[in-house]
Amino acid sequence: MPSRPRAAWPLVAVFGAGHLAAYLLPTVVGRLSSGLGLTPAQAGLVGSALLLSSACAGVVIASLTSLTSLTERHGPRRLARLGLLLALTGYGTAALTSSVPLVVAGAAVGGLGSGTATAVAAAGIAAQRDPHRVSALGLLAVSATAGALYLTIPRLGGGHVLPFAALASAAVLVWPATGLLDGSGTRVGVRAAARTRLPRQRAGAVLAAAMVCWSMAQNALWGVSGRIGTVQAGLSEVTVGAVFAVGLGAGLAGVIGAGALGARLGRAVPIGVGTALIGGCIVVSSSARGLVSFGVGEILWNLFYPVVLSYLIGLAASLDPRGRWAVLVGSASSLGVACGPVTGSLLSEHAGYPGMGLVLCGLLLLVAVPMTAVALGAAPRREITEVALPVRDRAPQALAS
Repeated sequence: MPSRPRAAWPLVAVFGAGHLAAYLLPTVVGRLSSGLGLTPAQAGLVGSALLLSSACAGVVIASLTSLTSLTERHGPRRLARLGLLLALTGYGTAALTSSVPLVVAGAAVGGLGSGTATAVAAAGIAAQRDPHRVSALGLLAVSATAGALYLTIPRLGGGHVLPFAALASAAVLVWPATGLLDGSGTRVGVRAAARTRLPRQRAGAVLAAAMVCWSMAQNALWGVSGRIGTVQAGLSEVTVGAVFAVGLGAGLAGVIGAGALGARLGRAVPIGVGTALIGGCIVVSSSARGLVSFGVGEILWNLFYPVVLSYLIGLAASLDPRGRWAVLVGSASSLGVACGPVTGSLLSEHAGYPGMGLVLCGLLLLVAVPMTAVALGAAPRREITEVALPVRDRAPQALAS
């Protein structure tokens, strides 16, 4: 059993690299608008294209994993390296050109790489003895990295180059970790999963559908948060970046707290109450007219969001000990993440930022009900840990992102 802890950190590294694009979404969208002259709606569409390609990769990997063909033949190491290579190629191309079509194409290819890396890592995390802990470590890693970048990028100049260069660099830095991903246990788990009927289909389908809406609401705010801060609240990009960094730091504290708390409160209370609190934070942030209200809304939202996400990922993993629902729910979350930027842009253009916040809050309150119901009906994680086979853990995006 000592091999399991050693095997966790490569998954954490690949998970973090795959999720980083969603975490940097505000600065990516903002730099596309200011650096390439795109309108906010156009920049949001590019962000959505990046995340949609990431979601599509996750869906394809999830399907192929269930059918055993791809993962069994090539293993997680090759798939993870393929994802990182696509990320490096796509984001690197976007960073090196000012041609809008090439930037869009590069973002889409990079998104495919991010989604592939995330799916491979998520499948491995669900197989761990304590997937909640490992996924929390992954969220900690990506939050810390994104926080450091939000403090650094605004001080190094404008344009779209730096965010895409950071994403490409992350793929390079994580590459050595993929050498430790292969393991016969993963392939055994995949073969066993292919022979077993997908359990709890109704609960899994409800959770997947709810996660699309939940993640879309989160990233609708995240995709326009930079513009709320600079346009409506009247803050500089450096100040907004500092707020984001503090918020991501609060997210680190929240994830650490959630990891320490574990299952003492179950999953229903953190998911239901946490989602309601997130809705309130979105209203505060979207209505901000100055530093205090903007900072309070963004920091508290960043505090609660990863906490609830960690419990949702654990809930998805508990529905199937072989990790198939974790992969599928994570892919559904990625679809919601992909729809977030354009949703936020369109809502803010037609209803204003405060109106957007009210709509998103209402949506979150609605989806909190079925997610809480699924959590109440799910078996405790300890009942399935004994039969867990290596496959996957936490959802992104992004997944959400």
